Amino acid sequence: MIAPAAARTAIWVICLIATAGVIVRPFRLPEALWAVAGALLLVILGLVSPGLASAAIGKGADVYLFLIGMMLLSETARQEGLFDWVAVHAVNAARGSTARLFALVFGVGVVVTTFLSNDATAVVLTPAVYAAARKARADPLPMLFACALIANAASFVLPISNPANLVLYGGHMPPLGAWLASFTLPSVAAIGATFVALRLVERDRLSGVCERSIEPVALSNGGAIALGGIIVTAVVLVAVSAFDIALGLPTCVAGVVTTAIVCVGGRQSPAPILRGVSWSVLPLVAGLFVLVEALVSTGLIDTLAAALRSAAAHSVPAAAALSGTLLAFVSNLMNNLPAGLIASTTIAAAVPPRLVTDALLIGVDLGPNLSITGSLATILWLTAIRREGLDVGFWRFLKVGAATMPPALILALGVRIALG
Repeated sequence: MIAPAAARTAIWVICLIATAGVIVRPFRLPEALWAVAGALLLVILGLVSPGLASAAIGKGADVYLFLIGMMLLSETARQEGLFDWVAVHAVNAARGSTARLFALVFGVGVVVTTFLSNDATAVVLTPAVYAAARKARADPLPMLFACALIANAASFVLPISNPANLVLYGGHMPPLGAWLASFTLPSVAAIGATFVALRLVERDRLSGVCERSIEPVALSNGGAIALGGIIVTAVVLVAVSAFDIALGLPTCVAGVVTTAIVCVGGRQSPAPILRGVSWSVLPLVAGLFVLVEALVSTGLIDTLAAALRSAAAHSVPAAAALSGTLLAFVSNLMNNLPAGLIASTTIAAAVPPRLVTDALLIGVDLGPNLSITGSLATILWLTAIRREGLDVGFWRFLKVGAATMPPALILALGVRIALG
């Protein structure tokens, strides 16, 4: 029997090592391996019971379903040539200007994130953007960074723009009108600051010209069905969110049905699509849920809730600014999914004023733009570009993130606190 103090210490050590492994990827081992290994070690050592671990994994059911649906949609669209078709139109719309192509990509990213979620921008839009840059003979990195950063910067425009929003509010979202009143202006500030900062950071890469015109390509029947599936999914997500329905099952159904229609219509096996999906994301998320459950068992939530109540009692605006900023940076140390889960549990225990909760949401959504493993969306983005033969290291991303995230965070929090 491990003494309680020793057990708490062991939990913290294992969670820190596992999280560091996810972030740094020692020996270039997959992120999922470190999260799963940490979760298994906690169970083997008796620090987390099998029942508690199973319950923790079960809490992520909606997230798993959401990711499965989005990944199926993306892989089906990729294999049916939808991304190449979109790329041709994007290049032609840019009319030979790399800067215009960048702005176009950024704008499309805002729309996709708003109505399909930040994970969709990482999974669905990123391959299309890479295809567009390749066809335009432009440097793809500025466009790809736009995908990664806007996936987080625009993720609180609507409740459905980021699954973490649902997690943070414990599944009980504010009415849409109240949401828009709280987050419309902060979202505009975050999006605008991110665009300007990234444009300045990448100005040298965006100063050249690209292909002015490319011969249009016909969209295959499968590609048209995939496009229709993505549009229907967006409509469904907006509709179900209005009725406070979980997003995972509708998204999964949309992905499965779209893939099935494409395969049946084209008389083809679904095996290539299934092989192309990055299934390792699912055990990564499951492992993170177990790590969070272990941390909760150490009494962390009681400590955080007491601190949050005390800060809010002294000054609500100061508590909002401090807690939102801290959570933004903590999200980069442990990924915003577990950070959001911890914040959600803390909010339920502390019941802080709405302004503090909103600031925490901005922090958990926007803060991950600092580092490459700050959010699940960025990890999905990294997986997507690796499939195209590219890679972005931790320090390369941090250089961009350090120039773009802080000003966006300061402006977004400042605007929200000014609204009261």
